[in-house]
Amino acid sequence: MQVAMIGTGYVGLVSGACFADFGHVVTCIDKDAGKIERLRTGGIPIFEPGLEGLVARNVAAGRLFFETEAAAAVAKADAVFIAVGTPSRRGDGHADLSYVYAAAEEIADLMDGFTVVVTKSTVPVGTGDEIEKIIRARRPDAQFAVVSNPEFLREGAAIEDFKRPDRVVVGLEDERARPVMSELYRPLFLNETPIVFTGRRTSELIKYAANAFLAMKITFINEMA
Repeated sequence: MQVAMIGTGYVGLVSGACFADFGHVVTCIDKDAGKIERLRTGGIPIFEPGLEGLVARNVAAGRLFFETEAAAAVAKADAVFIAVGTPSRRGDGHADLSYVYAAAEEIADLMDGFTVVVTKSTVPVGTGDEIEKIIRARRPDAQFAVVSNPEFLREGAAIEDFKRPDRVVVGLEDERARPVMSELYRPLFLNETPIVFTGRRTSELIKYAANAFLAMKITFINEMA
């Protein structure tokens, strides 16, 4: 399948390289020209064991590409992933979704034919609804589905976590997206990894619940110590 990954930060780069290793053709897109040039020449902007070799292998195989312009990749993509930053805003601590919404607007302008738009970024519950509204407002005629597919990657073990996860969570409201997501994760399905299909808001909530539970466990054991 053809995949476009918007954002080459920790989540975007690891996810893009792993999808390419699954056999999909992946284009990772970032506005930072310096970062893209570094990736094209084999440099890795983050430290993650095994990532440099994984990227190099899939670039050599012609399955992984890096671009600053999204037009060509998004137009031919079966699935477009949003993996941009959602930093906490100063003052109120709420997630800054400006990068997510900007990516949604760009995707709306560029997509061609039925496209599954997938949110990988950690976003508040209801963000998928807003992304759908943004795309529909810009492209009333467009054929698309917005999906939530949160990541559960640990730094230092991200590749292992992606390829051998405890579960894959996919939140959707449009059944047309189900076969696309199933095909993307087909190697995991063959390995009998649990792939949990839920509603989109439920998927967004699962990510926050998992993060909160991990924080609670750390706090608890610190108190015990």
